[in-house]
Amino acid sequence: MTTATPALGARASPASAGLADAAVFAAAVFMLLTYSQGWVFPLTGRSGASADSILIRAMFLPAYAAGVLLLALGPWRAVRGLVRQPFLMALMLIAALSLFWSAAPDQTARRVFALVFTTLGGVVLATRFSWASLAEAVGAAFALLALVSLLVAVFVPSLGRMENIFPGSWRGVWSEKNTFGGLMALGAIVCAAAAQLNPPRAGRWWSAAGLSVVLVLASSSKTALVSLVLGAVAFSLVWAVRRGPVAAVAATWLAVVAAAALGALVFLASDTLVEWLGKDATLTGRTRIWAAVLRQIGRRPWRGFGYGAVWDETGHWGPLAWITKDAGFRPDHSHNSWLEQWLMMGVPGLAAWAGLHLQTLAANVVGLYRHKGAYLALPFFVVYTLMTLTESIAVVYNDLRWVIFVAFAVKLALPQDGPSSSPSAAPKPAGIRQRR
Repeated sequence: MTTATPALGARASPASAGLADAAVFAAAVFMLLTYSQGWVFPLTGRSGASADSILIRAMFLPAYAAGVLLLALGPWRAVRGLVRQPFLMALMLIAALSLFWSAAPDQTARRVFALVFTTLGGVVLATRFSWASLAEAVGAAFALLALVSLLVAVFVPSLGRMENIFPGSWRGVWSEKNTFGGLMALGAIVCAAAAQLNPPRAGRWWSAAGLSVVLVLASSSKTALVSLVLGAVAFSLVWAVRRGPVAAVAATWLAVVAAAALGALVFLASDTLVEWLGKDATLTGRTRIWAAVLRQIGRRPWRGFGYGAVWDETGHWGPLAWITKDAGFRPDHSHNSWLEQWLMMGVPGLAAWAGLHLQTLAANVVGLYRHKGAYLALPFFVVYTLMTLTESIAVVYNDLRWVIFVAFAVKLALPQDGPSSSPSAAPKPAGIRQRR
C-alpha cells in the first residue's frame, strides 16, 4: 500500500481552500448587491438627496475593489474572456473617446470610470465561476433582495409600498414599482436556473423563485409580468431541448412559430397588444420621449453627446432642455436602450452595442443545444432584450442588470470547462498532483 505524501508547493488544505472559495463567493454576492442599488432609496429617499451624490458614488468603491480582487485571482482568464468579446471592448473604447466631444466632459469622464469597473465586475464573474456556481452567486443576491423587499413591504409599508402614484403597489427597496417588478422577474428565472444547475439545493432555489414570482405580482407591474412569462417560456424551451433530440426538434419548431406569431402581433395588431398590457397609445409617455430623443440624435447622429452627458446637464440650450420641451416633461433617460446608445455615442456606439447583442444572441442559440448553462443564460437574455425596448438598461454604470448581462455574454464566449469557485465545489485532496 502506498500513501500520498505532500509535495513541495502543494495546494492548500481542503479546509483553507473551502474558506477561500467561500470568501470569493461572498465577494461576488456583495458586489452584486451593491450594484443592485437596493440600498440607495432607503438611504436617500426620505431626505431627497441625489442618488448620484458624492456620498452615493463613494458607496460603490467597495464593489469596484471586489471586482479588482476577483480579477487579481485570475487575470489571464479575464483577458481571455475580453479577447472573445471585441464588441464589448469597442463599447468601452467608444465611451471613453466620447469624452473629447461630450456635452459635459466632467460627467463623461467620471461615468466612464464607473462603467469600466462595473463591466469588469461582469467579466470576472464569468471567468471565475462555473455556470452552476455563477447561478448560485447571482441567485443568492436576488434571493436576499427579495427577502429584504418582502420584510420592508410588510413591516415598513411607508417605504416598501407606493403612496402617491399607484398607491399600494409594492416597490420593495427601490423607488419605483416597475424597477422592483422587473428585478424580481429576473430573480425568479435566475433562481429557477440555480435549482436546475444545483440539484442538491434545488428546494431552496425553487422557494426563492416562488417568492420572486409573488413579489412580481405584488408590484402590479404588467411589464414585469410579461417579462416573467417570457422568461418562463424560454426556461421551458431549454428544458424541452434537453429532453432529447426529438423533443429538441419539436421545441425548436414550436419556438420559431411562437416567435413569428408574436412578431406578427407586434407589427400588425400593436394597438390590441398595448390594450392587453393596460397601456395607453404613448406607452405611458415613452413614444413622446422617443420622438424627442430622435430629434436630438438628428443633430449629432455620428458622434452623439457623450457617454452619460445628457440627463443631468443644466444648460438652457442643451439636448436635455430640448428633449424636455418636445416631450412635455423631463424624463430620466431615453426609455430605450438602443436610442440611448445612439444619443450618447452616435452610430459607432449603437453599432458596437448591436454587435454585442447579436453575438450574445448567437451564442445563446448555440448554447441552447450544447450545455446546461442555457438554463441561466437564455431566459435572462430574452427578458433583458424585452426590457431594452422600454428601458435604458444597457451599457449602464453601477447597474446590476448590466453586470449580469456582461457576465453571461462573456461566459457564453468562453470554452465550457471553466473553473468552479463556489463554496459547494468539492476541494481537491492536498498533496496529490492532478492530471491536466
